[in-house]
Amino acid sequence: MALRLDDGDTELSEINVTPFIDVMLVLLIVFMIAAPLSTVDVPVNLPASSAPPGDRPDDPLWLTLSVDGRLLLDDRTIERNALAAALDGQTAGKRDTPVYLRADSSVDYAALMKLLDLLRGAGYLKVALVGLETAP
Repeated sequence: MALRLDDGDTELSEINVTPFIDVMLVLLIVFMIAAPLSTVDVPVNLPASSAPPGDRPDDPLWLTLSVDGRLLLDDRTIERNALAAALDGQTAGKRDTPVYLRADSSVDYAALMKLLDLLRGAGYLKVALVGLETAP
């Protein structure tokens, strides 16, 4: 609280906002410098997986995405719009059944994401991505 010295001992009822403005300007400068650094696009070269293979069931459900975009459920070709029905028929409607997804290494990322969206839309959320084992 500030005191007025010219008219005696009466107190001022105003708030001194100068320190508040100083702090806000410092924070603004910090965020102006830090914000561009947090959005830098860093190229990522992902390594091959050397994780030990997990346990798999006796009769796994294989879904394969081939180079030409075909979907194969176990060994038979299916259409994308019939994926949910084919999975329900194969699993007897048990949507907690894990689906082992194999995709060719040259399949582009967008096609793989569309397939994962189809699986999620069909209610199959347990998806295991299958890859080659490599030495550590």
